[in-house]
Amino acid sequence: MKIVVLGAGQVGSTIAHSLSNEENDITVVDIDAANLKVLQNRLDIRGVIGHASHPKVLVRAGIEDADLIIALTNSDEVNMTACQVAYTLYNTPTRIARVRSSDYTENAELFNREHCPVDVLISPEGLVTEHIARLVEYPGALQVLDFADGRAQLVATQAYAGSPLVGHRLQTLREHMPADADARIAAIYRQDKTIIPDGSTVIEENDIVFFLAARRNIGTMMKELRPLGNPARRIILGGGGNIGSNLARHLESRHHVKIIEHNFDRAEAIAETLEKAIVLVGDCSDVDLLREEAIDTTDIYCALTNDDEDNILSSMLAKQMGAKKVIALVNRAAYVDLIETGSIDIAVSPQQVTIGALLAHIRRGNMVRVHSLRRGAAEAIEAIALGDKRSSKVVDRAIEEIDLPTGTTIPAVVRGDEVIIAHHDTVIREHDHVILFVPDKRQIAAVERLFQVSALFV
Repeated sequence: MKIVVLGAGQVGSTIAHSLSNEENDITVVDIDAANLKVLQNRLDIRGVIGHASHPKVLVRAGIEDADLIIALTNSDEVNMTACQVAYTLYNTPTRIARVRSSDYTENAELFNREHCPVDVLISPEGLVTEHIARLVEYPGALQVLDFADGRAQLVATQAYAGSPLVGHRLQTLREHMPADADARIAAIYRQDKTIIPDGSTVIEENDIVFFLAARRNIGTMMKELRPLGNPARRIILGGGGNIGSNLARHLESRHHVKIIEHNFDRAEAIAETLEKAIVLVGDCSDVDLLREEAIDTTDIYCALTNDDEDNILSSMLAKQMGAKKVIALVNRAAYVDLIETGSIDIAVSPQQVTIGALLAHIRRGNMVRVHSLRRGAAEAIEAIALGDKRSSKVVDRAIEEIDLPTGTTIPAVVRGDEVIIAHHDTVIREHDHVILFVPDKRQIAAVERLFQVSALFV
């Protein structure tokens, strides 16, 4: 596939890195020559210096025969204009744009072929807000990923000593679970080593366990691996930007929420849009302020400013002062690797959250949802099975008959409203939503081919 990526920032660089390893022809456009040089030294891509929405620059990038344009610059207006130019002048088949401002995203009628022809609208702030909200719903989770419109969820959690399943073979799971509940462990990470589990696998203390279940059974499965504790009630958000204010609106009806925002005017503006949440003016790394707001009785502290260092510092401080769980928004990948071994419970990378939404629209083979895992090394995918036994490699076949790439598993199949935890003899039917765990990203192309319908396949 020939792809033009506009913007060599953090998201643009991440998507270029991901796609360049998958036999794609990638060109990246940016006004900063230094950014492009760094990217070209690391990846097999072309770089074009220039303004991303200018037709002549897009022509130099190969827009005339490109299959896809992904506009990821820091300007909503440039991204929207670039998609307009690509459609009007060059009829580029697929156009994806990152748009941050709610003034645009709340008016969906803007983004159609008659006005601003954007096929896929990516709002990083909205995606990150949803991601953190799911973590709040399950306080013991490290990641919570939705599939089939939330009917099934993939959850990552750390195994605790003394929990029912820890120290036991997975085949004993059915002895603990209620008769009407079912779940499947998709993968285990032990000291950064990937373990693809079977019935004889033993869960050990501190393992990071990815399991998949119907939404209603997530809590039951969590109890098998760690103490659940009480639901989160008291939440403090450090930073009142788009993510902080949106998250407060999402949580305030069910939780006691406070926002700490250093800018008085911004704090005043946020307060006018909230019904129950309390907005405080101050520095989220101010020890006295955190103490006054009873950080030691806070269930979850989220550091959501635009500054990685501030987020890391205030999260470490909150944890030290007694917050039960701390979540930090961190943009730099090197920082994510560093702090996940420290006192911060979860580091949320906007780039990794955003890239999954992008990949779902780029992958071949009827893939409707993609989640990037383990800092891009693995993926969880939802693919729709189409065709019949003659035209498809998966339809009307039991899982044990499917030639899955090495390490790839199918934890579950969603059929209508039913979540079916998959076993070796589970048969996939047409229109099933098949959930796959792919621990090695190099196998993605093989997974794509599995779900492509071919008139020639028998």
